[in-house]
Amino acid sequence: MRAADVIVKALEAQRLTRLYCVPGESYLPLLDALHDSKALTTIVCRHESGAGFMAVAEAKLTGRPACFMVSRGPGATNGSIALHVAEQDAVPVLMLVGQVSRDERGRGAFQEIDYSQFFGGIAKAVWEITEAEKVPEIMVRAFARAASGTPGPVVVVLPEDVLDDHVTRPLPLPYPISRPHAAAGDVEAVADALEQARRPLLIAGGMLRGDQGAAVLAEFARAQTVPVAASWKNQDIFDNGSPLYAGHLGVGTPKAHVDTLARADLVIAAGTRLGDIASQNYTFPRAPDPEQPLIHIYPDSKPIGAVFRTTLGVIADPVELLSALTRHRPRHVEERRAFAESIRSFVEPFSRFTSPEPTDGVDFGMVVQALEEAAPADAILITDAGNFSSWLHRHWRLTPRNRLLGMVAGAMGFAVPAAVAAALEAPSRMVIAIVGDGGVLMTGQELATAMQYGAKPKIVISDNGSYGTIRTHQERRFPRRKSATDLNNPDLTQWARSFGAEVFTIARGDDVRAKVRGALAADGATVIHVRSSLEAISAFTTVRRLRGEG
Repeated sequence: MRAADVIVKALEAQRLTRLYCVPGESYLPLLDALHDSKALTTIVCRHESGAGFMAVAEAKLTGRPACFMVSRGPGATNGSIALHVAEQDAVPVLMLVGQVSRDERGRGAFQEIDYSQFFGGIAKAVWEITEAEKVPEIMVRAFARAASGTPGPVVVVLPEDVLDDHVTRPLPLPYPISRPHAAAGDVEAVADALEQARRPLLIAGGMLRGDQGAAVLAEFARAQTVPVAASWKNQDIFDNGSPLYAGHLGVGTPKAHVDTLARADLVIAAGTRLGDIASQNYTFPRAPDPEQPLIHIYPDSKPIGAVFRTTLGVIADPVELLSALTRHRPRHVEERRAFAESIRSFVEPFSRFTSPEPTDGVDFGMVVQALEEAAPADAILITDAGNFSSWLHRHWRLTPRNRLLGMVAGAMGFAVPAAVAAALEAPSRMVIAIVGDGGVLMTGQELATAMQYGAKPKIVISDNGSYGTIRTHQERRFPRRKSATDLNNPDLTQWARSFGAEVFTIARGDDVRAKVRGALAADGATVIHVRSSLEAISAFTTVRRLRGEG
């Protein structure tokens, strides 16, 4: 077979069902090989960043590696944003990228890039295949590398002339992904620390995603009476209505909330790398010397002890270790329950939505509240980067029946492509994506992809005519000195309708609940265009308050 045919067989062997791409002449033989595949659907996207974001979303949703393909040069640089998101968010993604032919390498040929240098600081591995006989081995290794340890992106570079070369070596079976197991002594050490603790707290990260992880986390919290704080963008791994839910450690978490959590006498970080947002800019736990004993459980040694002095670091699957701990009998149950109640006394009122309606547009919090009321209990929720997501993070009571797809990396433009991929991957579930006017005009053209392939996401646009997050920082640091944050938008209702989507527009004075119910009941791809308030700039503050006027 040609190398291109072997690559397709390798993708099929990894149980992929779709690929995302913008086609390019640098990998034409691979596109030709895909023509005969019965197992793979090629999703043609409108921009390489959209293709990459779709792969990231699929991998987040399934927990398995996903793949996108781009052409050399500009295609690769456009796709790099998704690789950075995959690295920051620990998502297993494979990018196949075309390259100039082997005889042109090193000559500064048309669209030539040294991908090892370009992606070396982002990707877990970059392999350029210069010998067709190595295609079978490298393809299998690429998927294993993406999924093992801390998951992340891998790049496989395909010189265009290699794809036509013939391969005689057989394709290896997919490599099993090894997961480190906690030693019995580690389990006992964690159990002993828990036994002594009167106010333990668990910070739960994305490695606890999935049905099994969420079930084990809930069982551990109940068995040990341990409050659980969700790390950034991971509220869906624990029932937000549970008396043991300790809130969300994200952007905008109030100091009073962190101070309440900091009363803990033991912190267990499980399944999180404890980055700057999860640790509230390295204040909880405090770097480099935490005020509480810190136990860090993660399946990769790299983040353990890298920033914080760690009392006990356990390189293990956190799901397996927490499951083992559920068998231990807890002590100090009443004190732990009281600690959990003290946390809930802050979290409960803080999560309630109350806001006077502003005069310059719709309070976007009212829309999020209406969405929560009308959405199915198992809705998949997607957030783009921006202040509008703060209402979801603060007020929407998520459960493990939901799936929240957001980005730790904070890249704009994720939501619409992610919604397309999620709707294709899970057609029986409602997919609701929340995006701002800035983000939707970066990658919103992927609505065309949704229409082409019959995806039916619900896209909710907060249109306040501003890069709101930057405006927030601007007003806080330089009050009344607005600069480079205003947006002059097209009519987003007409824009969305031009793709063939059904559009519902919500303006000030409209019945928000009725409009939202109508949009969620509509069949097909649907857009809710919200003419939202700029004064009510986030779920935490207003422009007037940022200026010290209220």
